[in-house]
Amino acid sequence: MILNLYFARRFISVFLVISLAFLTLILLLDFLEQVRKFGGQDLGMGRIVGLVALSAPARYYQIMPLIMVLSSIALFLGLARSSELVVARAAGRSAFRSTLPPLFTALSLGVLAVGILNPIVAITEKEYEARAAALNGDEVSSLSVSSTGFWLRQGDGERQTVIHAKRANLDGTQLFDVTLYSFDLDGKAIDRTTSATASLQSGYWQLSNAKTWPLDRLFNPERGAVQEATLKVPTDLTRDHISDSFGTPASIPIWQLPTFINRLENAGFSAQRHIVWLHMELALPVFLAGIVLIGAAFTVHHSRVQQTSLMVLFAVLMGFGLYFTRNFGQILGENGQINPLLAAWVPNIVAFGLALSLLLHTEDG
Repeated sequence: MILNLYFARRFISVFLVISLAFLTLILLLDFLEQVRKFGGQDLGMGRIVGLVALSAPARYYQIMPLIMVLSSIALFLGLARSSELVVARAAGRSAFRSTLPPLFTALSLGVLAVGILNPIVAITEKEYEARAAALNGDEVSSLSVSSTGFWLRQGDGERQTVIHAKRANLDGTQLFDVTLYSFDLDGKAIDRTTSATASLQSGYWQLSNAKTWPLDRLFNPERGAVQEATLKVPTDLTRDHISDSFGTPASIPIWQLPTFINRLENAGFSAQRHIVWLHMELALPVFLAGIVLIGAAFTVHHSRVQQTSLMVLFAVLMGFGLYFTRNFGQILGENGQINPLLAAWVPNIVAFGLALSLLLHTEDG
């Protein structure tokens, strides 16, 4: 038990040191990037540092697998060179058993990353995107999904229009049970329009069975209501604009993701990307544990310096290979070519199984 705790503490220490080194590098590079992007706008040092602080958690979260494999390599190289693993094996402790404390530590760190770091990344990344869009003069997301349906916002130089629909097709170009609220630039209501359906065409919404009530007059709006079989409402929205307004699944905390997926499906949209992302995050601890086993399999045995360098290179390359395989499975799942559960879990389980079999083969050999 004492030896297990010792190996676990050593792994955590190495992980923290490497994480600190990479985080420092991320902050420096991101600071230079923010200065390059926004330095000409005279933001001041405080606002640039704020942007760096908001973007850093997402950058660190993305490279966690790399940090994990380097931590595993550094740990087992250190134990092998100090002959601590040799002593442990002489006492009857197998190399596989020596990898269990770092393995469970990696699993625990993965669970903490998904449960705690993931929501932090989602919040900071969303805030960073909003600030960056405001600085660039870009339009912030104009779509919101709620339990009552979803809301779209569009505007021009004369009015702003808020569109509410209870349902839609998969890409948001066909709306059902639609209500449009129009406001002038001062925020005063102009009119309200209801429609059975709204179809997005090139430059306008095609409404069917539309009824419009004027709201900018003193008399009863019902007296001035106009019923039309078809009605064209100008818009600058496109199908791609609507799809992009959802943002990335990574901008939604994992605790809120199941509810968001349910709302998307109830509104008629495809939640394929979000379902795949949810299961990819849930499978992340398994993948990180597999990465640790990869590092252990190539470095757990004492070897000459030339062999050690080669083994480290193999470990890093294999870790990158599994990482890109995992991302490739995610792409296939998001495109609907394979089941989301298979896309998310199979690459991670295969990575863990491959690393475990390689370690056991090395142990037997």
